[in-house]
Amino acid sequence: MKELSKAVIFGFKEILTWHTMKYIIFSGVIVTLLWMGIGFLIWDQLIAISAKILELVPFSMVRSNGAWMLSTFLWFQLTLITFALIFAFFGNLILRKVSKEKYSVFSILTLLGAALFWGVVWFLKGDYIYDEFLKLMTWLPFETVEKGIAFLIGFYILYNGIVVSMLFLMGVFSEPIIEDIEIREFSEDDVVRDNIFRTIRYTIKDSLIFLALSLIAMPLLFIPVLNIFIQIALWLWLTKDTIGYNALSLTHEHVDSTLRSRYHAAIWFISFVTVLFNFVPVLNIFGPFFGLIAMFYYLKQKRLES
Repeated sequence: MKELSKAVIFGFKEILTWHTMKYIIFSGVIVTLLWMGIGFLIWDQLIAISAKILELVPFSMVRSNGAWMLSTFLWFQLTLITFALIFAFFGNLILRKVSKEKYSVFSILTLLGAALFWGVVWFLKGDYIYDEFLKLMTWLPFETVEKGIAFLIGFYILYNGIVVSMLFLMGVFSEPIIEDIEIREFSEDDVVRDNIFRTIRYTIKDSLIFLALSLIAMPLLFIPVLNIFIQIALWLWLTKDTIGYNALSLTHEHVDSTLRSRYHAAIWFISFVTVLFNFVPVLNIFGPFFGLIAMFYYLKQKRLES
C-alpha cells in the first residue's frame, strides 16, 4: 500500500508540471471542440434517440430521476460558473501574484474549492433542491419533461465521448510524457518503444465494449443512487483495462493476462482514483494522464525492487 500511495501522490504532482500540463491542455481543447462540433451536427438525431430510450421507461421514474439529473446538472454548472467568475474578476491579480508553475496548481485548487463549496450546499440543502425540481417535473406536461431529460441524455452521451477520446489521446502522448519522467526520476530511459499503435488498437476494442455495456445498462441509469454506482462501474472497467494495458506496455515487451493479474489490485485502485476525476467537468481531462503516470511510477518502482 505504501508504493501505491507514493504512486498516487506522484501522479497528482506530475499532472501539475508544465511538461505534462501542455499535453493535457492541448488534448482537452482538441477533444472538447471536436465533440462540441459533433454535438452541433447531430444534436437533433441525438435527441430523437434519447426520446426513443425514454419511451421504454415509466413516466414516474423519468420524472423522479429527471429531478435528480437536473439537480446534479445545476451543481456542475454552478461549479464551472464560480470557477469562471473568479478568474474573470481576479484573473489579472492572480497572474501578477502567482508563477506559471503555481498557476496550474492554483487553477486546480480553485476548481476543487468551487466543487467542494457547492457540494456542501447540496449536502445541506440537497433534499430541498431535489423536491423543487420534482415539483417542476410534476407541473410540466410530459412532452416537456421528456424533451428536458432527452437533452440531459444527449449531454451525457457527448460527455462520455470526451471521456473515451481523452483515453485515446493519453495513449498517443504516453511515450513522450513517460520518457521525460523516466529520465528525470529514474536517470534512465528504457521505455518500450512503438507502443502507440498497440495501445490505440486495444483502446478501440475497449471503447466498443464500453459502448455496448453502456447501452445494456442504460435502463439502470434512471434509478437514483444506483445510477452513480453503475456509471462508476462502467468508467472503472474502461479505465482500468485501457490504462493498465498502456502502462504495462511501456514497461514490458509482452503484456499478457499473467502480467496483468500480477498487478491486478494496483490497476484497480489507481483506476478508481482516476475515475473520480470524471465527476468534475474540466478536471476530467486530467484523469487519464494521472492514471497513466501513477501506474507507470508504481510499475517502475516494483521493477527496481525486484
